[in-house]
Amino acid sequence: MRSPNGVVLDVGGVGYLVNPTASARRKAEPGGEVVLETYLHVREDVLQLFGFAEPAERELFELLLSVQGVGPKVALAIVSGSSPDELRRAIALEDTARFQAIPGIGKKTAQRVVMELQEKLGAAGDAGEPTPLEPKPHLVARDALVELGYSLAEAEAALAGTDPEASPEERVREALKRAA
Repeated sequence: MRSPNGVVLDVGGVGYLVNPTASARRKAEPGGEVVLETYLHVREDVLQLFGFAEPAERELFELLLSVQGVGPKVALAIVSGSSPDELRRAIALEDTARFQAIPGIGKKTAQRVVMELQEKLGAAGDAGEPTPLEPKPHLVARDALVELGYSLAEAEAALAGTDPEASPEERVREALKRAA
């Protein structure tokens, strides 16, 4: 059962209020059966249950909780906003703008998320990735589309259909042609 505060799961006659990711909420059809990955966040004054559509979402959520300044609500917003693969890619590319676009995350927190999770995910130093001093072609193309009025999500979607090996200029041209 869906409620304004989340999803109520009936488990053996006991209802549990779960704060779901967007994909977990879509997966939980009213009256139907659903299997969700869960995480119980324990604080002195409250127990909160979070639900995820897949194990990768839960794993990223748990990693995000280890970052200073990121609580469960912000971690849930991050995991709900993008797929786990997109988040891993954003971390590997040091794409702090993707995280800053999420309410509750400022520049310093976004930088901390990227830096700490790169270490934990082993994304730092992957072969073929530009060094931090070199501009990242994907981010250059994405930022150009954002400057032209696209949202971050629209720019990412537009670039998804382009050749990742092409120069940023070619990728922007190709994305604009597809949109026209």
